[in-house]
Amino acid sequence: MTVQVDENWWKDLFDEVYLITDARSVCDDELTCREVDFLENSLLQDKSAPVLDMCGGQGRHSLELSRRGFENVTVLDYSEYLIEIGRRRAEEEGLATEFVRCDARDTDLPGESFKFIIVMGSSFGYFENEGENSQILNESFRLLLPEGSLLLDLANKEYVLKNFTPTSEHRVNDDITVRRERTLGDDVIFSREIVTSAKYNCIRDQTYLTRLYSPEKISELMYSAGFASVTCEKDFMDRTGRGDYGSMTNRMVVTGTKDSG
Repeated sequence: MTVQVDENWWKDLFDEVYLITDARSVCDDELTCREVDFLENSLLQDKSAPVLDMCGGQGRHSLELSRRGFENVTVLDYSEYLIEIGRRRAEEEGLATEFVRCDARDTDLPGESFKFIIVMGSSFGYFENEGENSQILNESFRLLLPEGSLLLDLANKEYVLKNFTPTSEHRVNDDITVRRERTLGDDVIFSREIVTSAKYNCIRDQTYLTRLYSPEKISELMYSAGFASVTCEKDFMDRTGRGDYGSMTNRMVVTGTKDSG
């Protein structure tokens, strides 16, 4: 089944409403710290190495990395609203975190600039055309230094399919309620997000999509982009039984390296 969705939905969704509707995940400091603990323990062990937080929004992971002494951290995102929030936070805290606004498919940044690239919070797979998702992998490969690594934080396809629920609803506060109506397509989950306010009625009614990847499929795409030693780890930050967090309920971490030479 195919659902009509604006191919540029991601250009407008990530604004002040997004920070309200997804606050349970993207504004949860305890969750962010646990995710950064994982990054430190599994990947980011050289605090002087340049790190790119691709599709990093307001930089919740990068700001925490900078607080922990990482010296060269850059956030890349398309949302001007989120980028400005991150810049202000970095300035307020005296952090050296850099913020860059551009399209992850074609960043125009110098090649071989980063030792590590992270794509957190199920921020990969926004394009129904798989070729456009692959462009992000190709661009990541170009930006990595030899022996550098890419880490993707993805929805766990197996979990999503086994526990698929067509609707979910949660109350953010006394004013805001979020309802999501979901439809499964061909390795794609379409989500219609309806946000209502007791004061202002409907303040958002928009459909977005997330591609679902099996370990075999994402590994195939990673190898095609030039990555080596691809690994997949399921049940990342599992919040099963704590509520319906959509693609952030149960995730999969995928890593790959850029061989030297």
